[in-house]
Amino acid sequence: MSLNILQYESKIWATADLLRGSGIKESEWPSFMMPFFALVMIESRLVRMFDELKDGIGEVAFAGIEKEDLYELIRDKGQGYNIFVFEKGQTLTDICKNDKSFEIDFQAYLMGFDGETKDLLGVDAVEGEKFLDIKGVIAKLKAKKVLLGYTKLWAEIDLKPFNNSEITTLEEHIKRKWADISAETAGEQYTPDDVIALISEIIASKIEESDKLLKIYDCTCGGGNMLFGVEDRINEKSKRLTQTFGQDWNDALYALAKIESRFRPDSKIEHGNTLVDDKFYNDEFDVVVANPPYGVSWKGYAQDIENDKTGRFKFHPSVSDGQLLFMQHLISKLDSNGMGVVVHNGSTLFSGDAGSAESNIRKWMLDTDIVEAVIQLPTDEFFNTGIYTYLWVLNKKKQPEGKDKVMLINASEKFKPLKKSKGSKRKEVDEASRLEIVATLEAFVDNDYARVFEKEFFYFNKQAIMLTNVDEAGNSFESQLPLKEDKKTGELKRETSLELVPVKLECGGILLTNFSITTSDIAGYVSLEAYHEQSLKPLISSLDYKEQPLRITTAEAVYYFDNDQETLIKEVGGKKDALGCGKIVVSAAVKKATKAKPDRIEISIELTPDYQKDYEIIPFHRDAGSNQAAIADFMERYISKPFVYLDNVVGVELNFNKIFYKPEQLSEVTDILDEIIAIDAQIKSMEQDLVL
Repeated sequence: MSLNILQYESKIWATADLLRGSGIKESEWPSFMMPFFALVMIESRLVRMFDELKDGIGEVAFAGIEKEDLYELIRDKGQGYNIFVFEKGQTLTDICKNDKSFEIDFQAYLMGFDGETKDLLGVDAVEGEKFLDIKGVIAKLKAKKVLLGYTKLWAEIDLKPFNNSEITTLEEHIKRKWADISAETAGEQYTPDDVIALISEIIASKIEESDKLLKIYDCTCGGGNMLFGVEDRINEKSKRLTQTFGQDWNDALYALAKIESRFRPDSKIEHGNTLVDDKFYNDEFDVVVANPPYGVSWKGYAQDIENDKTGRFKFHPSVSDGQLLFMQHLISKLDSNGMGVVVHNGSTLFSGDAGSAESNIRKWMLDTDIVEAVIQLPTDEFFNTGIYTYLWVLNKKKQPEGKDKVMLINASEKFKPLKKSKGSKRKEVDEASRLEIVATLEAFVDNDYARVFEKEFFYFNKQAIMLTNVDEAGNSFESQLPLKEDKKTGELKRETSLELVPVKLECGGILLTNFSITTSDIAGYVSLEAYHEQSLKPLISSLDYKEQPLRITTAEAVYYFDNDQETLIKEVGGKKDALGCGKIVVSAAVKKATKAKPDRIEISIELTPDYQKDYEIIPFHRDAGSNQAAIADFMERYISKPFVYLDNVVGVELNFNKIFYKPEQLSEVTDILDEIIAIDAQIKSMEQDLVL
């Protein structure tokens, strides 16, 4: 093309000067600019379509076509129409030339669009979905008395000479600046051109040439920048015919994507929440791409997710972040040979402990061998966040060398600094870096910034055990408990505790001698329950037999805990017997009256073994026997106390920091001393200058 479409980027944003001068806040600019950008985009394409129709039919033949037949031809193209433009031959530029009739002509111009275009622009919007809400914007501009001036500025932007891909490029740049100014939904991230280019290169490297239509899907397509950007780049590299499918919940961005889709071959864009209302529920796709919102709650529609009958959600992650819901949905949309690239932040790699939904989703993904690679992008890559982001490369048709393996690519240093920052974006993955990353993925062998792992490398055992704490002599109070026959199995098992019958409890100035409290003992309290909650319960909670001496006196003996020996002591007539490590448990409960006893609070005291639940993180082995042997070996090496095995849960996390960690190179001591001497000399020189 002879003209560079990006010349209009600054011109479009110059319209913001008029908004600023009208006292409109910067955060509101996108809502004023989106409908007018859509307007000039639609007009340019309709006029171009109309001119192409004329050229195709011929000037003479075209002049002889009946009006209704002409409109039928236009409608058949499915790109919309505008009666005002086609009948009067006038565009927005012409309308703006006559100040006196402008408002009437502008209204006629807007009403001349087909029904769908009017809906998307919000020409007739009243209640409910307004999409681009041009009606509301016009009312505000009228109130500011700048409607004509503002429309004139947009009318000067002539997009007719440019094709779909070029207009999409401009649209991407404009929407990127919208993202800088107004992130209407928390966690939404506009995907930069260079990341879209990298995603496209990855996809293109895996596409096989065939006559089969390549169906590309984005479940959170926003304004379509990633979806259509990937399509355009694939069309440059492959002869495969493509078709795009997208869905988004944001009214304005959906409208932009929908408008764009009408000028692409058989593209389908739908409006709605993908997670609860999948508009393509019966479709599968060759390629999926998405940059779903980060850290956005799905609490508002949790019931719908939990009651979902499609089977796409194997697990439900934390309600505070729906990224892994989108991931599961996308995997469910892949056909038998499908692949995809999904952008996430780091939480999807490691959030959630073993057994959590997040860990189970990662395990399910690796178990099914759909993850081919994860690529860490540089920081400062996105326009309104500086965090690390990651590309998950999904592939249902891995090469043999990639079966049951996952590649991690640390591309955090594969970038070129921008000469001028764009919001938080200070870096871009330049073309050379993109090609290098794709070549690394294709080679699928280790290098200095990429490593290939058996998928089980990312699994780990979280082994629960119950430890029995022992005293200095290696004894537990458990040995003091009487044996009792289990009526079901006949086995002899020890009782869980020994209950004392106290006559006195002493602890840090507290003295209790009454262990059955009735209403006659609680003057000033309305009930036993009130006394229990307000007084007795806090008192018992404050008792700590390890922090302060707690002595329990019964009719036969005195019991207490010896911190030095870490053992319970039974003292009778000055003779002390060590009972082994254990706990003193004091509790109180409100009891209802019986025939023999009135309503009361009973304070009970028990001696129990000191059990402690613990968890050990142990490397995982694919073979069950080897895995159990590794767990046993770990326990023998590192656990010295008696224990019993409890549940073992297998977790999964992908930790880039652990794998690609590079320790900081520390300076030699001699170099540090030399620096100190040099700084000291510099300070003395400065002091001398001050004296002089």
